[in-house]
Amino acid sequence: VAKCLLSMRIAVKSLTLVSLSLLCSLVFPVQLFEKESFTYTYLLADKSTKEAVIIDPVLETADRDVQLVKELGFKLKTAVNTHCHADHITGTGVMKKKLDTMKSAISKHSGAKADIHLSEGDKINFGQFFLSVRETPGHTDGCITLVLNDESMAFTGDTLLIRGCGRTDFQQGSPEKLYQSVHSKIFTLPAECILYPAHDYKGQTATTVAEESTYNPRLTKSLKEFVDIMDNLNLAHPKKIDVAVPANLLCGIQDL
Repeated sequence: VAKCLLSMRIAVKSLTLVSLSLLCSLVFPVQLFEKESFTYTYLLADKSTKEAVIIDPVLETADRDVQLVKELGFKLKTAVNTHCHADHITGTGVMKKKLDTMKSAISKHSGAKADIHLSEGDKINFGQFFLSVRETPGHTDGCITLVLNDESMAFTGDTLLIRGCGRTDFQQGSPEKLYQSVHSKIFTLPAECILYPAHDYKGQTATTVAEESTYNPRLTKSLKEFVDIMDNLNLAHPKKIDVAVPANLLCGIQDL
């Protein structure tokens, strides 16, 4: 599980094996999976300082993540949620109780409780690295995309999925906003930038800006076509929405 995430896309022609190896020698990235909600959690650490950040932890796998942090000797500084999730309860609150150095973070537009409320351009530091915040509303008003400082990778939450995107029919969803977010904040990253989503339902793990801007069946359409697609998905609401959203507004547990 500790295998460098970047190895998933070593076929990207504009990235050399040397550059991949160099980044992997400095940053420790782990992609973790929660099977019930098909959620990806990401643990990133500076190998030299052991400072770390975790993205989108899930309640059911929070103990696993805490154990991994301890085993690896990391100092987890921040747990950041890319938005207020509707399909699972965040593990942030539980992790805060077990790792006293950790702070919680989420967009200021999410309406959720957290130690840190994030805005466009804010930085989440871990050692010599940082994740830059890009506000990418559309799935919800509080969606953010997190970009590593060298723009080699980005964590897109539910805004952009592999050959898809987050739904826009609840929680302040707006297909117009999502389309604009992707085209102005994600597709403007370098073509070789590796994108890691919050979910995948087909066993895929990562993609790139070049791939999605060329092959995404929704977001390569015109705005009008995209809105029509999103307005006619007719999806059932997430099973846990009535429990997950209220809990996530309180950092994942009721007594924080």
